[in-house]
Parts: sequence; C-alpha cells; structure tokens
Amino acid sequence: MVRIIPMASSIRPSLSSFRFSGGVSTSRFGLSLSPLRLPSHLHFSHLTSTSKLLKTAGTRVGMPPVGNVVHASMATAQETALEWVKKDKRRMLHVVYRVGDLDRTIKFYTECLGMKLLRKRDIPEERYTNAFLGYGPEDSHFVIELTYNYGVDKYEIGTAFGHFGIAVEDVAKAVELIKAKGGKVTREPGPVKGGSTVIAFIEEPNGYKFELIERGPTPEPLCQVMLCVGDLDRSITFYEKAFGMELLRTRDNPEYKYTIAMMGYGPEDKNAVLELTYNYGVTEYDKGNGYAQIAIGTDDVYKTAEGIKLFGGKIMREPGPLPGINTKITACLDPDGWKTVFVDNIDFLKELE
Repeated sequence: MVRIIPMASSIRPSLSSFRFSGGVSTSRFGLSLSPLRLPSHLHFSHLTSTSKLLKTAGTRVGMPPVGNVVHASMATAQETALEWVKKDKRRMLHVVYRVGDLDRTIKFYTECLGMKLLRKRDIPEERYTNAFLGYGPEDSHFVIELTYNYGVDKYEIGTAFGHFGIAVEDVAKAVELIKAKGGKVTREPGPVKGGSTVIAFIEEPNGYKFELIERGPTPEPLCQVMLCVGDLDRSITFYEKAFGMELLRTRDNPEYKYTIAMMGYGPEDKNAVLELTYNYGVTEYDKGNGYAQIAIGTDDVYKTAEGIKLFGGKIMREPGPLPGINTKITACLDPDGWKTVFVDNIDFLKELE
C-alpha cells in the first residue's frame, strides 16, 4: 500500500477535524457542536483543562458555566462516532514489516510455512520492493506485506514486537518440515504455559518469530499479530472505541507475570486478531525499526480519522488519496505508538484489480 522506510515518518499531522460554518462547528458525523470560539491551536486532548478555565472565566464575569456544555458536546460526539464505528465494515487486511533479503524470506515462507506469493511490485525510482504472501487472496484473507529497501540488509526488531501466529492442524509435523528445510525452532511443540493448546515457536531468516498454534481447519491460518503494550486496560479501551474491535478474551498468567488480551473483528478461529500483551511492571519497550504497521479496511477514512482523534489516537497522516494511485488512506498511532493504516474498502479492491 505505502512505501515503508526504516525511519519514523516526519509528516506533521493536522489536528483539526471539524468544519466551521457561521460560528457553529459541524463534524463529519453530522453533529452540531456548541458555538464556542476556541483558539485555533486547541485540540480535543486539551478540552478537559480548557473547560475548567472557561468555567472559571465565565463565573468571574457573571456568565453561566460553559464547561458542562463542552463535556456534553464531546460525549455526544463520541457516542455518534461509536455508533458509526460499529456499522463500519472493517477487516484486518495485511501486516507490513521490513526484511533484509527478500528472495530468501519468500523462499522460507513458501517452502517452510506453506504460504503463496500473491504478488510482487518493484518501485526502482523509490528504491524499494514489496512482496505479498499469505494463505489466500488479499480480498478475503489477512496477508503479509514484506518491504525490502534497496541496500538495507538488516533491521532491529526490538523488544516491543512479539510474534505472528499461524494456525496448523499438526504442530509436530509442521516443525519437522521446518527443521528439514533448515528452519530455526526456538520452542519445541508442547502445551502453552498455563494451558493445554499445543504450540511451537520458530524464527524466520530476519529474526521475526512465528508461533505455530495447533487448531482445526480455519479460513484464516495467518491468525495473530502479538504486540506488547504498557497499559492493557488503556489499550483495550482504545481498540474497542477508536478501532471498533471486540475484546474476545483475556488471560492472566501471574506465574509468568503477563496478561494477554485478544482483540479483533470476529472469532479467533475464523479471523486474524491482535494479541496485546502486558508484562507486569513494563510500561515502555524498544520498537526497533523492523515492524511497521497493520492495515485495516474501512468504508470511510475521513470518519475513521475523526473517531480516532475523539478517542485519543494520534493521526500521522490526514485522510485523503495517495498520490499516483488515488487510494484513500489515513494513518494513526495508538497510545503505545503502534502504527495502523486504514484503507478505503472500495479503493483497496480497485487497487487489487
């Protein structure tokens, strides 16, 4: 979808998400807000402290308090956004990360993990190549988008990224095949700690880890992306409200000092999900420069961006069409700094054609 470069984006987001007409602000959700004249540099994350100042100022000059009006307007805007997010047709499209040897990585994923090379595109003028791999077509499956930047042969994965998950019917047989092909097994098949599900861990040529999960036939074998977060409750609330995901389950493992939350747009056995992991007492991680982002489909990138702002997300790229291909996208960061790109559903299908 978008060129991924090793360094973080330097694009400065525009934080204004409302249109003004006749002194009354109107959001794209169709909500008319109170005609308060706030400074142009003020954004919604400051409304709590601003409402206190306005309330104090109004009292001093004999005016009625306006803080409640601001909070009421915000609450109504958030409620309207939540209603729309629930109706939006969202699906996890692909996960993007950088690799140092594209041909070697493709060979490992196809021969050891059983994926198919779906398409490949080279952009020599921008000095990068993308390869899309997965277990089914992109219009119906969650897939991997590998990015190779010319001349860069290694990336730092960091401590914040956990692993990808692949559902297989027989973990032991899958591990045997991977070993036969020269793959690296970092955890032999066996029950998960504190549970009964049989799993194994392997490491692909670039150092990214894959968890093999023993599970019956599934339409979505590429089933998980695990990311570490510093405040699990905060992350759950954000992904529920801003992204419209469902909290599928949580599991606390005090013996090994971690808690996980599975979040997604449908049951784990049929959909790709996010596995958010909180390690006791750890609030910050090193993200490295290898893992990039997840892409999610949406019916309206403009409404999506407004909802993300209302619930505390940071917009890294304002919604609009990409130069050259006209696919509409918006990009944001969650409270831990994990990047997500939302892609217009219709434009995405046109791009695949």
